[in-house]
Amino acid sequence: MAKFPSTAPARLATRLAFFTAGFSMACCAPLFPFIKANVGADERQFGVLLLCFGLGSIIAMPVTGLVAARRGPRSMVMLGGFGLIVFLPALAIAETPFILGTALFLFGASLGTIDVAMNVHGVEVESQEKRSLMSSFHAQFSIGGLFGAGLMTLLLSMGVSLIIAAFIGATVVLMAMLLTIRRLLFVSAVEQHLFVFPRGIVLLLALLAAIMFLVEGAVLDWGALLVIDRQLAAPQNAGVGYILFSAAMVIARLTGDRIISVFGEFWILIAGGIVTILGISVILLSSLPLVALVGFVLIGLGAANLVPIFFSAAGRQKVMPASLAIASVTTTGYAGVLIGPAMIGFTADITSLSIAFWLLALLIGFVPLTAYLVAKK
Repeated sequence: MAKFPSTAPARLATRLAFFTAGFSMACCAPLFPFIKANVGADERQFGVLLLCFGLGSIIAMPVTGLVAARRGPRSMVMLGGFGLIVFLPALAIAETPFILGTALFLFGASLGTIDVAMNVHGVEVESQEKRSLMSSFHAQFSIGGLFGAGLMTLLLSMGVSLIIAAFIGATVVLMAMLLTIRRLLFVSAVEQHLFVFPRGIVLLLALLAAIMFLVEGAVLDWGALLVIDRQLAAPQNAGVGYILFSAAMVIARLTGDRIISVFGEFWILIAGGIVTILGISVILLSSLPLVALVGFVLIGLGAANLVPIFFSAAGRQKVMPASLAIASVTTTGYAGVLIGPAMIGFTADITSLSIAFWLLALLIGFVPLTAYLVAKK
């Protein structure tokens, strides 16, 4: 197999950046109940505070795209990564809603910054090596997420204080960033455009990314409730669906680059979309719990490599600067995570949760239908 020694350090740096982002975001989930209690917020108030997190990310993403277009992604990977180191403990230290809202905004901005920059950097590495790498990069985000949630849960279950747990999490991020800094590519003056509105294929990629991010958000936020609604497991075990989904996604992404190189993006988009729809159908139609739970595995396997393909396509298109295109895809996709689960809740309230997931399956149908346009070189 061909080796690529000149870009091996940059490849490692990209994987570390993806791991850092996934780890940092996942650290928050086990900490949030304690953070909420720290500031004395009720559910409604905490929901408003969490909007600060999303707002920070959505503002930072297009800004990062602009900076990366002019100076390359290196400085923005560093800015986002070290921002996470500072603001993760800040979430645990905050004692008033205002301070927490500010910390959440800045933490979200840091996460949005590194999210766009690491994808731009990954596309650059992929371009230099002339082979598919994006799936393995995104696999590190998933692995980081599993590790971050697991570590925080373990520490808190052992009686470690909220602040100490947050500082331990920040230390892990610091170690990863120190290993990342010197390995990042120096790419300057990549593009000189100040701003370009998303258009053409980029609009399609952004829409498809929003749909697939919505799938991930739906399984995360509504998967356990769907398991209970379908009587697939007891309430205390309802999280098994998301665990199966996450494990399948990690495995599929770790092997995704090789699979894409063998079959090509077009057939992966076709197969991925169909398998994801099949997974939702199995959950909703099967009366046997073990069979229905296999549906979560199918969703993870089918969806895993679709978003990485969208980012690769955004990086090679010529309609607009690559970094701005990636920022558009990331921002729109993240909006799918933020708004999508709420839309599912609204639809489920009017009809049922099963119908909401059937409508989600219908949306996923756009992926195989547009596969030719996305995969076109």
